[in-house]
Amino acid sequence: MFDLVIFDCDGVLIDSEIISAQMLIDALAERGVQIDLAYVAQHFLGRSYPTVMNTIREAFNLTLPPDFEDQYRARLLARFESELKIMPGVAEVIAEMGVPYCIATSSSPMRAARSLTMVGLGHLADARLFTSTLVARGKPAPDLFLYAAAKMGADPARCLVIEDSLTGIRAGLAAGMVVWRFTGGSHLRDRALDEPEDARPHLRFASFADFYDIAPELKGHR
Repeated sequence: MFDLVIFDCDGVLIDSEIISAQMLIDALAERGVQIDLAYVAQHFLGRSYPTVMNTIREAFNLTLPPDFEDQYRARLLARFESELKIMPGVAEVIAEMGVPYCIATSSSPMRAARSLTMVGLGHLADARLFTSTLVARGKPAPDLFLYAAAKMGADPARCLVIEDSLTGIRAGLAAGMVVWRFTGGSHLRDRALDEPEDARPHLRFASFADFYDIAPELKGHR
């Protein structure tokens, strides 16, 4: 039995990663840097925006203009307004959750809150929302998951993490938690799931419709 369920946000609660990835691919292409979805998935998925930007600068020796970040964030949120969708079945799973739960995301507090509000999950943007800005090291370090568990009063060994990225899986495992990988996001659907030895989840599932079939003990109104 778990005492706490910790959800990642992007690619788990909301189907945002495919939008973010394509936006980044297009923005870099405008500056002569060619990458594809596989590259984004391997190097950027699950990491914070500052980490992604630093990686781009170092990997491609690319100096981004001072306004790049603000423009990218504004364009991304505008795209979210018209295209962002909640993951099918997520609202029902959360509504029937019988144990405490929270969110631990690499997104900024503003982006996470706005994204959740766009898909009807704005009520989760409260004391249960933890972002990488709260810790010294983001994913794949365990800091954010351990911070969330401590704030929620849960033993890490009795926490269940729901993640989609290898970066997030590594963070959950490093925190000593049980990790399930959700593979139903548009960015992972019909793709080969390469999982190195240090990023192998305890279980995989592709639909939230199956969540309580896997763990019926988590269901029940508190």
